Amino acid sequence: MVSILDQKLISRAKYAKKLRPLMPAEAFEPSNNTIIILLINVLILLLGWGIADQLDQWSWYWLWLYLPIVLIMGNGIAVIAFTTHEILHSKTIKKSLLRQIIAFLGVSIQWVTPTFWKAVHNREHHNQTNSLNDPDRNYLASQPPSWGKWLQNQFIPSAQVNRLWLILGMGFVWHVHNLRNLISAFFYPDGSAVHSPAPFTLTPQERRRVIGELLIVIAIQGVIISYLDFHPLKLFLGYFLPLWLGDTIKMFYIYTNHMLCQMTEVNDPLINSVSLKMPKLFDLLHVNFSYHTEHHIFPFMNSDYYPMLQELIQTHYPERMNLIDVREVWRLMLTTPRHYRDSHNFTDWDGQKSVPCPLTKLSS
Repeated sequence: MVSILDQKLISRAKYAKKLRPLMPAEAFEPSNNTIIILLINVLILLLGWGIADQLDQWSWYWLWLYLPIVLIMGNGIAVIAFTTHEILHSKTIKKSLLRQIIAFLGVSIQWVTPTFWKAVHNREHHNQTNSLNDPDRNYLASQPPSWGKWLQNQFIPSAQVNRLWLILGMGFVWHVHNLRNLISAFFYPDGSAVHSPAPFTLTPQERRRVIGELLIVIAIQGVIISYLDFHPLKLFLGYFLPLWLGDTIKMFYIYTNHMLCQMTEVNDPLINSVSLKMPKLFDLLHVNFSYHTEHHIFPFMNSDYYPMLQELIQTHYPERMNLIDVREVWRLMLTTPRHYRDSHNFTDWDGQKSVPCPLTKLSS
């Protein structure tokens, strides 16, 4: 039997070619379930904001009763992100105008625009996953100590991170990530930005569309904030706290997607991505977002079929996939540095340590 370390990287296209005939056709057909789930959670947010608008009439000792609503709203924000992510990959919505409206419903609460998301995530990240050209990868130790690298060092999970900063940072690093990429794309069109792990560019048409969409996103956010009367209590409990909680849930998953993996020159999802073993309740609540390796093989596939795809992967590529219990993934993240010394080893901010990537499967 050939050792996994003696095997070679396999491209995403080769996995897809082998596995797609083994999946049922309906796994790749449009489904309205994701849209329904998104709209239900948008309704949850609208109801939550409607209740928040009355908080100034509550006695202070009853305000704790709003906290379960905050929790439901926060989960709703995360689910909206997960479902929008799936919709923007798929062809669920055929009509362009309807697709734009649904996309705006999903991304506006996250301060992202559809065009920018598709550029940085669908095009850049998915085609160059965890390579030198992936804007979502860890920084290299050899990259200069920019503000982007410093913020990542302070707030993302690692052996060096302050746990308090990690917890607080989980609720806003999503916005730092988007701001970092926006600055890179708009102010460094030649790709010379040093604050980003891997700068990327937008076409002139994409830049114009992103600006127009961003103005609409700002307007939508302004309507929400003005509806809450700019009232500090309403904004804290009804807007900022649910948003922080929703982003925390998102980052809980996103941190685990690739950061523990080795870098790869060939886009091999079984090597450069992680799927989590999660309690079934969370997979149900979060539309199987834990099946991240599966998503990277078939980004446009109906997420209901990810468990079936996972079984096929384990059958045809035994021991190759990074399928790990969520608690173990987080233990590994909090006991290893987070900068790449090279494609197979981590190091800290000072570059003094050298720790092998714990999920390294292929020799360099």
